[in-house]
Amino acid sequence: MMRQKKQYVRNHAIATATVASLVCLAAVPGCTSGSAAPGQPPAPAPATSANSATTASSPAVPATSATPAGTPSPTFPLSTAPRTVPAVREHVPARGPGWRPAPEARVVVPPGDSAALADEGKLLAGELRIGYAESDETRRGDVELALGAKGSGAPESYTMTVRDGQVHITGPDQAGVFYGTRTLKQEVSGGAPAPEGTVRDAPAKPQRGLNLDIARKHFTPDWIEDRLREMADLKMNQLGLHFSDDQAFRIESDTHPEIVSTPHLSKAQVRRITGLAARLHIAVIPEIDSPGHLGAVLRAYPGLQLRDVQGREVKGAVDIANPAGAKLVDELLREYLPLFPGAIWNLGADEYQALVYKDPQASFPQLATAARQRYGPTARVQDLATGWLNDRAGVVRSAGRDPAAWNDGFFTGGVAQPAKDIQVEYWTGKEGGARPPLEYLREGRDVVNLNDEYLYYVLGQPNQFTYPTGRRIYEQWTPLVLRGTTPVPARYEDRILGARLAVWCDLAGAQTQAQVAAGIRLPLAALSQKVWDSRTPALDWPAFKALADRL
Repeated sequence: MMRQKKQYVRNHAIATATVASLVCLAAVPGCTSGSAAPGQPPAPAPATSANSATTASSPAVPATSATPAGTPSPTFPLSTAPRTVPAVREHVPARGPGWRPAPEARVVVPPGDSAALADEGKLLAGELRIGYAESDETRRGDVELALGAKGSGAPESYTMTVRDGQVHITGPDQAGVFYGTRTLKQEVSGGAPAPEGTVRDAPAKPQRGLNLDIARKHFTPDWIEDRLREMADLKMNQLGLHFSDDQAFRIESDTHPEIVSTPHLSKAQVRRITGLAARLHIAVIPEIDSPGHLGAVLRAYPGLQLRDVQGREVKGAVDIANPAGAKLVDELLREYLPLFPGAIWNLGADEYQALVYKDPQASFPQLATAARQRYGPTARVQDLATGWLNDRAGVVRSAGRDPAAWNDGFFTGGVAQPAKDIQVEYWTGKEGGARPPLEYLREGRDVVNLNDEYLYYVLGQPNQFTYPTGRRIYEQWTPLVLRGTTPVPARYEDRILGARLAVWCDLAGAQTQAQVAAGIRLPLAALSQKVWDSRTPALDWPAFKALADRL
């Protein structure tokens, strides 16, 4: 069966429900908070917004705009929550004119924070077409970006206050401040003011993003960079790059140039991509899939190709009993590890075709012999595959990376067990024999959701796949729905670290780059909402789509 599947950065600690960043401050008039069960968002304040933010009443404040002497000050209605994608989680309203960019306005970063926030400040200033300054003093019309005290909120959280003609955005880390600038950018994008009041916001899930198959289909660097900018505005923080498969190997290699396909990305282009990603607080997760899906590599090394007992080649599979195969793959891993500075490395490990045979031990006696030699007389071929995964995990771990693998690379009942720190990328519900997600969760493993029922955009729609729609993701899917359409129990919420939409190019010519970009736009927007705030959105789909189309 054709393959149907397919940084967070290390300093982003796992945010389970971001309660810490959402607790109302006593100093804000009218803000209320309620207790919440562990792992759940706080009880919402009284809400009036059609967005999924909560709002709380606030007394009137004096108008901030100048008026002629003897003229009564204007009064303003209580503000409503900003309309953004994803929606802000909490908004404390106030009375006032709000904030619009003006010619004399500036984005201001305190000198003490400039090393951390200059990029964020200059980017926002350029987007809003206003000035940029590094100063401890702000004036009317300015937007101030500042880091809060360490530990002042959950990772990636921020607080944005619009008051007295100014905007103040703070967060405990750079990413949180950056996401505050994305909210402000969206608020004023249509010419409306950023509403008066205070936004407190943070993601429900620490991993949020897009997986892109650049092995089967070449995507240009400009196209990939456009997706990074789109993702950043949606507060997504991961881009998976699957760059090796049976069809092609798509990144320049110095150690093994003979395996590289045309066209491909140069290392300079990859550095440009990862550099932009880092500035946008997006981690790039690379993947060299093995021991299956290695066809492009094995074409240059036919002696490493797995063959069954009758001498027939097994598509894409390396002979894991041959030490030369491990040496080759490890050389590639070590070459590319410095090219991708993010925290996570996906080792693949899926769909090793030797294990779909009815009797792998009889069909591949060389693998069975190697398994027994390494793990004892009861070991099987699956144990040798597990050993392969653990060995490759050791390579990336030694370089300071966190290993991940697709769920069908984890096996039960064997002598060898996959290392506990290997993150599970759960995708398969359409392949027969795949273990259900509860088994991984009960083992205490961390899981990322790439559900092939909702989150797989497979070019050409082969094998009963249909293109995912934003509406279906928005209305039916949550991070708890790991396989098919049935959610796992909510008690496992904390083990599900997030989700990515996956573009797989099985029939590469079925769509152009432009068609792919258009096809994933609304699914990405819907996914961004559901991983930023796992609660049921307040906007219905037509209203959300209209908002996403406008923004």
